[in-house]
Amino acid sequence: MADIDFEDKGSVLNPLRAWAFLGRKPVTEPLEPRLASLNYRGFHLNDWEKCIGCSTCQKVCDNAAITMVRIPGLPQDPVKGVRNERPAIDYGRCCWCGLCVDICPTGSLSLSREYVHTCTDDQLSSYFVLPDPKGMHGKYYGHGWTKTADSDLVDLVRQPMAELEPQARSANFDEIVAGYDDQQALLEASRCVQCGMCHDACPTHMNAPEYIRAIWEGKVEEAVRWIYETNPFSHVCGRVCTHRCEDACSVGRRGTPIAIRWLKRYAMDAVPHERVKQIAAAGRLTHASGRRVAIVGAGPAGLTAAFDLARKGHGVTVFEALDKPGGMTRWGIPEYRLPYDKLDQDIDVIRSVGVDIRCNVRIGRDITLEQLRSDYDAVLIALGLQTGRSTRVPNSEHPQVRKSVELLRQVTAGEDIGTPRSAVVIGGGNVAMDIARTGPQECLVDAQGRLTGLRTWRVKAIFDEQGRFAPSYDSDDERIHPGEMVVEAIGQASDTSLLGDALTEKLEWRRGRLDVDAGGRTSEPWLWAAGDMVRGPDVVNAVADGHRVAASIHAHIGVPETVR
Repeated sequence: MADIDFEDKGSVLNPLRAWAFLGRKPVTEPLEPRLASLNYRGFHLNDWEKCIGCSTCQKVCDNAAITMVRIPGLPQDPVKGVRNERPAIDYGRCCWCGLCVDICPTGSLSLSREYVHTCTDDQLSSYFVLPDPKGMHGKYYGHGWTKTADSDLVDLVRQPMAELEPQARSANFDEIVAGYDDQQALLEASRCVQCGMCHDACPTHMNAPEYIRAIWEGKVEEAVRWIYETNPFSHVCGRVCTHRCEDACSVGRRGTPIAIRWLKRYAMDAVPHERVKQIAAAGRLTHASGRRVAIVGAGPAGLTAAFDLARKGHGVTVFEALDKPGGMTRWGIPEYRLPYDKLDQDIDVIRSVGVDIRCNVRIGRDITLEQLRSDYDAVLIALGLQTGRSTRVPNSEHPQVRKSVELLRQVTAGEDIGTPRSAVVIGGGNVAMDIARTGPQECLVDAQGRLTGLRTWRVKAIFDEQGRFAPSYDSDDERIHPGEMVVEAIGQASDTSLLGDALTEKLEWRRGRLDVDAGGRTSEPWLWAAGDMVRGPDVVNAVADGHRVAASIHAHIGVPETVR
């Protein structure tokens, strides 16, 4: 074996030289605290007052590090877009990328400057944290990463909607709202964060996130499929829906909500009508059940129920007193808001699945409810609010004092309404008298019997101390409003005379509306009710009512099915 040459390292006593420094003062440098960068991504903070539980952070997380946890005691209100859930973070999965912060619609989430946490083996669950404003350990270390204008992933500005110029509106009844073109629809759909708050708020629980995503992907036929899952009045609701979904939209917390209604309209207008009929027919049962259902009233509630029941194989006949179907969507909404050809397309789709609509058939005159009860397995009455209310002030019975719904019906029918040079309208919208600033006292008529105007007093209070509608007036503050016609737009009611006195007496009523169970069934087991006479005037609620009643009737005469 070759010899190994070890380098001489010196004396073995060399380490003892360190003792020479034992009594000397050490040389030190002060240790300054090393703070993290101001935008360091530490543990999460969440402002629970801002957070609405939309779960957008959970959806964007590629590591599945976020779980929505239900918190007892927190408010839950789908109509307002609030869920009683808050995000919990699994720090065994989190990579601190900050996408959850950048996508948060409300801006409640941020990352702190706290980034040290230790635990023993039996405390591994402490890595699963429900962040709040106090921080990981109950001590606030300051905000680290927060979204900026550059990092914010939420587009807060809605695509503008073109409208007919005011000068052009006075010359015709053309539709005022132009609708989105392809590029506008794509950009608007791209703003959606897919949180589903709109779905929860919608009375029909429309699949809005799904059809909006389909529009964004350029799949308009797929969008129509999603729309027809829950709403056969898609052209109508794409134009005149009360769009409560947009009130709940999480993007609307900091910006303008997604134009959910206009996107529905875009999808429906983009697909040819015959193709829409094919899409709507998908899933329809081809064999007849042998059961028959009679529906009184061809408005949104009645026709939605008819659509659902016909798709399940039942024979459905709809009886309509007027010469065209559509109910108040035809006779109560002017064409510049809802073109009648679009309404007709919705109704044609409903007819195409086998619904038989018989117009000019008045219950009580042409056929009785007892006959329907005898001839059909179930009867549904779905009446709209087709009669107007009156102020009943002196001279309100004058021929030139008109009720708004009757006037609109005449305009729709193309009748001459004798357009006056000036007119006075009593009311201020759907609720009319209860928000009017002046109270009508008398319709003024001259010595020749001609209507000359309206006398009003200023309203001092609308409700009494108990919150009941009881307006009080200041008679010293009187005004005269000249006009050759007075239009009363102070509310509407259903014409329930077709029920007859005996049945009206048997049925249960609540504040002037028919009382029904969750499935729309009245106190008479053979009779269901839906629509405005049950819920009040609202198209999308009428559609939702139609779905509920159809499920209840189907469960009664066919295969049981969960009521929506």
